[in-house]
Parts: sequence; C-alpha cells; structure tokens
Amino acid sequence: MSDTGTSPVIPGSQANHSRPVLWLITLVAVGLSLFQLYSAGIEPLGLFYQRSIHLMMIMMLAFLMFPLLGPKHDRGIVTGLIDTVFFAGALLTGGYLVLFLDEIINRAGFWSQTDILVGCIATLTVLEAARRAVGLGMTVIGIIAILYAFAGPRGELPWLGAFLPGILEHRGYNLDRLVGQLYLGQEGIFGLPMGVAATYIFIFVLFGAFLEITGAGKFFIDLAYAATGRQRGGPAKAAVIASAGMGSISGSAIANVVTTGAFTIPLMKRLGYKPHQAGGIEAAASTGGQIMPPLMGAGAFLIAEYTRMPYLEIVKVSILPAIMYFSTVYLFVHIIALKQGMQGMARSELPQMRDVMQEGWHFLLPLLVLVWLLVMNMSPMRVGYYAILTMLAVAVLRFAVWFLFIAPRNGQKVTAETLREAVKAGLIKLVGGLELGARNAVAVSMACAVAGIIVGVVGLTGLGLKFSSMMMAFSGGNLLLALVMVLLASLVLGMGLPVTASYIVLIVLVGPALTAEFGVPLLIAHLVVFWYSQDSNVTPPIALAGFAGAAIAGAKPMDTGFQAWKFAKGLYLIPLFMVYNPEIIMGGSIPVLVWTAVIGFLALCAFAAALEGFLFTWMSWPVRLVLLPAIVAAFYPNLMLEVAGVVVMILAMGGNWLASRREANVAGAGPA
Repeated sequence: MSDTGTSPVIPGSQANHSRPVLWLITLVAVGLSLFQLYSAGIEPLGLFYQRSIHLMMIMMLAFLMFPLLGPKHDRGIVTGLIDTVFFAGALLTGGYLVLFLDEIINRAGFWSQTDILVGCIATLTVLEAARRAVGLGMTVIGIIAILYAFAGPRGELPWLGAFLPGILEHRGYNLDRLVGQLYLGQEGIFGLPMGVAATYIFIFVLFGAFLEITGAGKFFIDLAYAATGRQRGGPAKAAVIASAGMGSISGSAIANVVTTGAFTIPLMKRLGYKPHQAGGIEAAASTGGQIMPPLMGAGAFLIAEYTRMPYLEIVKVSILPAIMYFSTVYLFVHIIALKQGMQGMARSELPQMRDVMQEGWHFLLPLLVLVWLLVMNMSPMRVGYYAILTMLAVAVLRFAVWFLFIAPRNGQKVTAETLREAVKAGLIKLVGGLELGARNAVAVSMACAVAGIIVGVVGLTGLGLKFSSMMMAFSGGNLLLALVMVLLASLVLGMGLPVTASYIVLIVLVGPALTAEFGVPLLIAHLVVFWYSQDSNVTPPIALAGFAGAAIAGAKPMDTGFQAWKFAKGLYLIPLFMVYNPEIIMGGSIPVLVWTAVIGFLALCAFAAALEGFLFTWMSWPVRLVLLPAIVAAFYPNLMLEVAGVVVMILAMGGNWLASRREANVAGAGPA
C-alpha cells in the first residue's frame, strides 16, 4: 500500500485529546465502520435498528472528538463531566430504541412518560452534537423549528404564536406530540435524511477514506498533471480535472480544497496565477465535485430517495450538466492563462503518464467495479460494500507482489520478521481507514439528524404548503423570480447549514411549489435545488470553500471568494438552462438533445468570454454587450430566438478568432 504523499485531514484532530480518549475514538470509529460494513454486505437490518445504532455511535464520536468549548480548549473536570453526560445520553437514546422497539411500536401514538423523557434527551443530544460537529448555525435553526412547532393556541408556547405573520400561523403542538413526531416516528430524527446517511452516504464516505489512505488521491492528481501539465495554465487545468474526480468521492467541497489544493494552489501561483485566482479556481472546481457523478457528494442518493427514481437514472441525467459546469471552469482557466501569457510546465517537472499508470493503475479497478455494479442495478449500499472489498483486495495483492517478487530483486530479504512487520503495518493502515471513514461521516450524519428535526416540524405544521403560497405571492407566478427566490433562500440557508442539510430543508419548503405551481418536472426541481444549495461554498460573504482556498493560497478571503463566485457561474446558469430546456434532463429526440447541448455549451462559452473580455484575443465592450442578450436568447425555449442567439454568438466569437489570426500575422510579419 503506497503512501498518499500528504496526511489525510482528520476531523476533530485539532483538539488535544488524552490518550484514553484517542483510544476510545478509535474503538468507536472502527466499531461503527465494521457495523456499517456488516449491515451493508452481510445482514441488512430493519429501518429503526440501522438508523438508531448509526446515530448513537455517530453522536458518541462527536462528543469524543469535539470538546464542549471547542478544539482550542482542553477538557477540564467540569467540561469532561458534561461531555460524559452527553456521551451517556447518546448511548441511552440509541440503546432505548434498539432494546424496546417492539413495545414502542405496539403503543404507537400512546407514548409512555419514559418514551417522552428519552425523546427529549435524544433531541437535546442531537442538537448539542450538531453544534459541535457542524456549527452553531445548524443547532439554532433546529431550535427555531422546535419553537415554531410550540407556537400556537394549542402549543406549549401559545404567546409565541402572536408574533407569527398570518400566513405562518398554526394550531401549535404540545411536548408529547412533537417528541412523538421527532423521536418515535419515521418523519423526524430517524426520517429519510438519516436513513440515507446511515446507509448509502456512510458506505461511500468509507470508500473515499480507503481511496485516500491507500494513495488514490495522489494517483488521480498525478494523472491530471500528466494529462494537462504542459498546456497553458496546466496546473489550474489539472486542479479542475482532479477536483472533478476527487470531489465526488470526498463528499465535501472544503475537504477537497484542502486535499487537492495543497498540491494545485502552490503550482498555480508558481505558474503566474495570482494567489486569489489560484484559491478561487480550486474552490470552484472542488464545489463542482459535489455535482459530479457517480456520487455527487451525497446528493445522488438523496435525490433518488426523494424522487423514487433509480439511482443510476439520477447519475445518467447528471453527467451532461456536470460536464457543462467543468467545461466553463476549464474555459475560465484557459482564458486567464492566455490573457496573462502563461506557458505550461516543463516536461521534467511533470509526472509521465506511463509512470503514473504503471504505479497506480490498480486504483482504477475499484472504480470500474463500482460503475459496473451500478449498471447491473445492484443496491448502492451493496455496491459500496463490494467497492471497498475490491479496494482492499487490490491494495493487498499489490503489496504482496511487491513484497514477494520486487523487493527480493532489490536486495530486501523476505523473512518471518519482515513479513510480520508488513502485516502489522497493513493492519494499522486498515484500522486507519476504518477510523477515518467514521470520522469523516460525523458532520454529514449530524447535519442529516438536525435536518430530520426541521423536516419533521415542516410536516407537522404544514409549513411547506405555506411556504409555497408565499413563493407564489412574492413571485407573482413568474418562474424566473421564483428561481431567484430559491437561489437567495439557498444562500441564506447555506450560511448556517452544510450543503446536504440545505438541500433537504429547501426541497421540503420550495419543492412542492416548483412542481405543483410552476410546472417544473420533479427531477429537475430537485436538481435545481441541489445545485443552488452548493452556492454557499463560492458566494460571498459566506464562501466557505473560497475561504479554505484563500488560507492555502495566502490570499485575502473575500478576494478569493469573489474569484470563486466568478469561476462558478455555471452553478447559477446551468440550473436555469435545465428548467427552460428540460430535454437535457427528461430526454427527447436525438436532434433536439444535440441542439440543446450545443447551444448550452455555446452560451456558457460566450458568457465566460463576455465576463473576461477575452477569448482568442481581447474583446471590445460593444461585442461583450451584444453577447449578453444572445446568451439570454439561447436559454429561452423558443426556436427562433435560440437560432438568433446562436447566430450572434457564432459571429461574435468567430470575429474574435479572425482578429486573433490577424494579430498573429502582424506579429509574424514584424521585424525579427
């Protein structure tokens, strides 16, 4: 098993833990990963057993990994005692459901006082674990949702209902009814978001951890450099390609920035990109990894569950939009390289494709197995299980070949002692992968748990329908205004919620309005909301991936955030294109699909050129202004307008190409 060349980023590792706590973290994390592997590939468990055990162990990890006062504060006697109480709360609330599930189901709706008490403890424990693992914003929104459920004439807080606007009023609910909804039913904490987190998401996060710990991350980055390094702006283009591959597996734009950005950002700066440009490019590319099939972070699984469509179908329809997004980022990178007169890297500085493939071709096998099993319509959870087994088998076989055949040729003797040391090192790496996968899953699982609280309250109070009415009222029935409102809502939610939670909350609130009131197909509505949920990664003032890129690049956070926002413009335009040209998602005749795809690529290319003022050479302001209505026409679902827009874009960009040829001829004819 080869080294990655860089240490994996381990959540919670910034805190100063005592040795017993570190051992306990490893024990719980490895136990959780083994439990998930068992239930994924050997013996599937019932809904509540799977979700309650998963959440119990995730919360135990959260209280071990994240001290009460944050990573910069050591655990004292008092804080350690509080952490122990919450740890016991996690153990109690998960264990209670597992031990007494049959009795709880038999008295459904007629809960005992013990049920309610344990449910209250569970809700408080979930909110506190989310505060530590995800951030205060997530917990605050969860608390606001609970207060909203209590506000009303029949609720626990009737006085609070007086402050609600008329459209948001409801009857109010007491403690027993709310706890029954959140803890003892299938629509709250243990609802669909937690179901997806406890099955598909975890197993693929674990797969990503094994890829990372066995060196696949470095292999994919080297592969991207070997392919693009000699082109103009090569490292930036490599960043785009590597982030497309790794971002889908890592499940986090920020984690992707930190891992691939450690390689790509310094090389971009060395080539001539300004620090804030380098950080912005990496942030935009890493964010795109979340919309890139086959995994799309956690999105593909959630969309499949909500729409009741096959997972493979979600993957297939998402390929073209993802390629459009990365093509746009790639074009921005190329234009900047041309504008600043950059050259590629020297051959001597780059890995050779032959060497890279010879060293790491085996990393492609688990991905091929993964894709093949998905095409065979196997359950995504079982697919992840077999992909992990393939990854481990490939790593073991590769090491065995090196140890038994290659090492002896280099003078290293094969003895019982060296074999024992090798097995020990392999087991340590295996445990490290199991631990890293569980650690990486804590944040997304806790986000899904609190999202379950919010979804439960929305279902209980009918808030989703009220939100739909508000959208209709504010937009006046105009679809474009409604989509702008969704975009703004996603930005606001993204300031306090991670991408997965933002998508879940937003689709529950605005999904019914988009489909029922505005006629947007269900799948497209989900894709639009999921794409827009990514914007908090690249949109100031809360450009989280941009800020991570700025930290590595040594640039100002806001400058980097604005660059990321510019490069990620496809994140805003492509969902609009899906809505007004649904053929690219819903399907149609081949000529229509080809035409729609061509005008989409052309419009995005024209947009990048108009924004940068450069394509083949500098572009004048009148031409840039003429391109804007042509781009709008290409998005509009009217054939005559589309044709007119395409003609204008081709003339403008063709003229720019002719101008660049004339400049080249003049330069060539000048004095030597």
